[in-house]
Amino acid sequence: MSDFLAALGLVLVFEGLLYGALPRLAKRMAADVVHMPEGMMRAVGLAVMAAGVFVVWLVRG
Repeated sequence: MSDFLAALGLVLVFEGLLYGALPRLAKRMAADVVHMPEGMMRAVGLAVMAAGVFVVWLVRG
């Protein structure tokens, strides 16, 4: 459970870094997502999830 909470904390750090340091980029990315086709969003989301699993596997394996 502590690993999960640490990972959740890191997600919040990176989210906060994006909005705190680069708010204009965050707004532009949010506007671009609205116009992105659902299939592309799904593919990108699955690719990012797979990359995350791979990183965890490298670190833990």
